[in-house]
Amino acid sequence: MNLHNTLLTLATAALLATSAHADDDDRPASRAPLHPRYQQECAACHVAYPPQLLPAESWQRLVKNLPRHFGTDASLDPATTQQLSEWLTAHAGDRRAPPQDRITRSTWFVHEHDEVGASTWQRASIKSPSNCAACHTRADQGDFNERFIRIPR
Repeated sequence: MNLHNTLLTLATAALLATSAHADDDDRPASRAPLHPRYQQECAACHVAYPPQLLPAESWQRLVKNLPRHFGTDASLDPATTQQLSEWLTAHAGDRRAPPQDRITRSTWFVHEHDEVGASTWQRASIKSPSNCAACHTRADQGDFNERFIRIPR
């Protein structure tokens, strides 16, 4: 009987640990090191989003439309554009493309942030859901682990 209780306790603990890990969705699960040029160019305006956050077709559309990148001209020289397009495509995720290729409209993003109210997004210290670094203290490293979230006032 004692062995049965011990095994039951161990199985329950393993199940709880697995569930807790699964709920702590550290998007992306496995990170590709950020390309230095990608980091330099993209992080000049926003977090250099890990390529796994969008599928290849989304990255291809975004790179193709850099002159009209969400209302900003983010044009790059042709060689850099080609290099980054190849890197983003090679390291892209396998999720379905979100509406308008916006990470913040993807199913997993909406699910992960469903407890964040509209008033929180509108705080001057946050401004919008696309400002990952406002709350994710290690977003610049591609680390979105819940342990490193600090929601500013």
